[in-house]
Amino acid sequence: MAHRSRRQPPKVDHLPPVELTIESMTLEGKGVAHLDGKVIFVEGALPSEKVKARYTLQKKSFDEATTIEVLEPSTERVTPKCVHYSLCGGCTWQHLAPEAQIRYKQQAMLDQLKHVGKVEPATILEPLHGDLWGYRRKARLGVRYVHKKEKVLVGFREREGSFLAELNRCEVLHPSVGEHLTDLQALISSLSQKERIPQIEVAVGDNDTALIVRHLEPLTQQDIEQLRAYGQRMNQHIYLQPKGPDTVHCIWPAEPVLYYEHPSFNTRVDFGPQDFFQVNQSINRLMVQKALELLNPQADETVLDLFCGLGNFTLPLARQVMQVTGVEGDAVMVKRAKQSAQLNEIHNTDYHACNLMDDEALKQQPWIKRHYDKILLDPPRAGAIEIMPYIGRLKAQRIVYVSCNPATLARDAHELVHTHGYRLSSAGVMDMFPHTSHVESIAVFDK
Repeated sequence: MAHRSRRQPPKVDHLPPVELTIESMTLEGKGVAHLDGKVIFVEGALPSEKVKARYTLQKKSFDEATTIEVLEPSTERVTPKCVHYSLCGGCTWQHLAPEAQIRYKQQAMLDQLKHVGKVEPATILEPLHGDLWGYRRKARLGVRYVHKKEKVLVGFREREGSFLAELNRCEVLHPSVGEHLTDLQALISSLSQKERIPQIEVAVGDNDTALIVRHLEPLTQQDIEQLRAYGQRMNQHIYLQPKGPDTVHCIWPAEPVLYYEHPSFNTRVDFGPQDFFQVNQSINRLMVQKALELLNPQADETVLDLFCGLGNFTLPLARQVMQVTGVEGDAVMVKRAKQSAQLNEIHNTDYHACNLMDDEALKQQPWIKRHYDKILLDPPRAGAIEIMPYIGRLKAQRIVYVSCNPATLARDAHELVHTHGYRLSSAGVMDMFPHTSHVESIAVFDK
């Protein structure tokens, strides 16, 4: 049987650069222009600018291009801090002033709510601002030994293509890693299996930094000793991952502990290097404070915290209400949330492991049949559409929804407002990921 070849996109190398006037910007941060009636999405271009751009892709309904020269710059254009910015794909908005970044993100959220959710907030909340640089505490760094250069690269992929960018430092990564990429490159270069190490995962707590080194072949004892020595020298936890996620194990120190704190609520959240946690600690603290302020918890109330994770909201909430029920799909994180509650001497929480996107699993849960005065939810990018019917039946007086995807927030807002009788009281954005197009938002729904 003949195999049908996959259709390749037309080559664009022969096309000359074009001059474009940028009309607007997409949610992903690309400039939008039109040429001969066809839309062109332009990387690195800002609204109101005139640019010279090179084609990178042509399709029937649209083209893509990248800016090679800014002919008439926007007043919102700034000089990127990172020397690798034009090459690295780790962040794509450093050329846009921070105050403009958050304004575009707010407008993106409002547009999604209006056009997808068919709702508009009664009040637009002031944006939450935090650290602009060195904020990223969770990352997966690519690793590659390049024979031609006889050099190990550690970092993010290039903006165009699948190759790793050659980086000396990263301005958005936490300084314990971002300022030491060359040290990591030297470390991997010294190992016998440098060609069989594809990635390093980074997790940074308030107390220490952890690195998970993925290796496709067994490491020698000398390799392990060099990794352990690096951990001791840099005061970092070193983990190895020989196969799947369940093979991750620590080689330094003997009893690793990672945690972050919410000083305003006198709580500490312990976590493992593979656990999900918010990457921007300064924004996370402000976000939890704002979420609780908006939820307005009372001492005699019960609260349901859906997608509770490690207890990021659950533990602070427990300081202010009668009882908090946390529900999370990851059983390991539920176990850790329980341990953190004990560590903080919090005794008015209960936790349940449940796949909140599985209707059959939800039907059998005892916690879904209880009464709750208020609900807080912080779902993944896919949103919380599967649990919306259950939230509707619970009839809580107030819901605070923390979102990392304005499209699914808008879709779920449509359900809450138009199906379950809530109104969208307020909504706002938080600058969780400066210099990227990622939009983090928070919304309040009242009966």
